[in-house]
Amino acid sequence: MGTSPTPVKPAASQRRVAYATVIGTTIEWYDFFIYATAAGLVFAHLFFEPAGAQIGLLLAFASVGISFLFRPLGAFLAGHFGDRIGRRAILVLTLTLIGVSTTLIGVLPTYESAGVLAPIMLLLLRILQGISAGGEWGGAVLMAVEHAPAHRRARAGAYPQLGVPLGMLLASGMMALMTGVISPGEAFLAWGWRVPFLVSVVLIVVGYFIRRAVDESPVFEEIARKKAQTKVPVVVLFKKHWLLVLLAALVFAGNNAAGYMTTGGFLQAYMTDPEGPVGFTRTQVLLAVSFGAIMWFAFTMLSGRVADAIGRKRTYQIGFVSQLLCIFPLFWMVNAANLPLLYLAFALFAVGLGFSYGPQAALYSEMFPASVRFSGVSISYALGAILGGAFAPMIATALVQATGGTTAVALYLMGLTAISLAAVCVLRDRSGIDLSVENQAEQEVGATIFDHRTPVSARAEAGL
Repeated sequence: MGTSPTPVKPAASQRRVAYATVIGTTIEWYDFFIYATAAGLVFAHLFFEPAGAQIGLLLAFASVGISFLFRPLGAFLAGHFGDRIGRRAILVLTLTLIGVSTTLIGVLPTYESAGVLAPIMLLLLRILQGISAGGEWGGAVLMAVEHAPAHRRARAGAYPQLGVPLGMLLASGMMALMTGVISPGEAFLAWGWRVPFLVSVVLIVVGYFIRRAVDESPVFEEIARKKAQTKVPVVVLFKKHWLLVLLAALVFAGNNAAGYMTTGGFLQAYMTDPEGPVGFTRTQVLLAVSFGAIMWFAFTMLSGRVADAIGRKRTYQIGFVSQLLCIFPLFWMVNAANLPLLYLAFALFAVGLGFSYGPQAALYSEMFPASVRFSGVSISYALGAILGGAFAPMIATALVQATGGTTAVALYLMGLTAISLAAVCVLRDRSGIDLSVENQAEQEVGATIFDHRTPVSARAEAGL
């Protein structure tokens, strides 16, 4: 086994795809993290000030979560057309839409100058971000995974996953630059926060031309050549594979909640609150988050190699167990208000984040049959984001306001992580399975759950 009927693209083409996917997802997540960072630092004051400081902060974080509610719509649309007309065209479209939305946020009037129209426009642009992001990830991971040989599939799939820590690094670094060089604080509130949003237009131009230059996925080329497209892939997906979609979403929820709450807007707002127990400056926290992003990048990249060696499922289990063990220490070290401990906290937590995120592209791609794969991975990811990170910062802020501490937040994170660990434990590890449309029948049968037998061919391909 090990030879797929779908031809493998040359190494040079695989490298172009890897670069294109990591650049595209980096831009996508830069746009998302810029918004989350600004929500924690300035949006409560600029767009929701009449609600008061505490309610305004909750509303700002709620606006972060609203976009997640529209991710499934983007996933449905992108999945439908991605399974029918191809992966590449959808990737170019979603990248353009999210970049335009982010850039327009940078020129929005604030509540002071436009009244209630300002937060309404902010929310509309945030919704457009959510729709585009809902289709972006699925297309990126399929381009990476479907171009790769079976024995390097998890490593290739880790490239688009690197867009999260890289996007966070760019976003926090840009915000740290602006808060560090612009003084006094009034200048940052007046115009400094806009610069990171406006920079997105440059990134979009670069990403657009890089993505236009890559080849279409060989799996989709085979589907198109054999006219094997499904007319309504979403209907087929939920009719035959709804339980897989639910489990895949639960697998993602624990990682997404932890990543978005601990290295996104919530902790930044919590640690920079002048009336809170920590009292770091904005620049101190943003630099620490940048360090955390570097560590997350390293462990995400490492996890792809590990998942090719020992399987996706075992790698996930290592990640979620590590995440469970580090949640309480993370908050203890944060509340110690000691900068070296804060850096250590982010480094330790990055192990679990990386190992429970890097193998996701390969795991998801191997779960769904070729004809509904774009729909399956996109919708599962979007639903997992709603269950996990969508309102996690708002929930965490409400828990801190209600209890006066972070213990309840840690327990909330542990609960979601435990659910994700349980979900991945009942999934079948299908490392190395043939992804081509020729193998559609085996993919349909192999997608069953609660069956831990791995095909002999897959074991040989994965080296198990």
